[in-house]
Amino acid sequence: MPKAMVIDDSRAVRMILSRILRGVGYDVSEAANGKDALAKLAAGESVSLVLVDWNMPELNGLEFVRCLRADPSAASIKIMMVTTETEIDRMVTALEAGANEYVMKPFTAEVISDKLKLLGAL
Repeated sequence: MPKAMVIDDSRAVRMILSRILRGVGYDVSEAANGKDALAKLAAGESVSLVLVDWNMPELNGLEFVRCLRADPSAASIKIMMVTTETEIDRMVTALEAGANEYVMKPFTAEVISDKLKLLGAL
């Protein structure tokens, strides 16, 4: 079973995204911010997919994406930014930093599934 991590400071959003991912066959772990997520990955947690919010305390989603992309061993991890940031320049910034896909909140399960298909993650 493929493994995914959902990173968002909103417990409700983590639960919703985790439910969607489990529904399409993922084993899911969660982190409340980028710092916690990096710690889990450094401790040996292995994932093939990350869904990450932009606006979080301690280490935001953009900083997380940059940190993850700076690690050559994490190059194969697919990253989907799921955020309230709707400006085109924010999307471009996230994609240039290394995010593979960008989803704006609010989202539906269908939108997440469609993006997973585009990523080759479904």
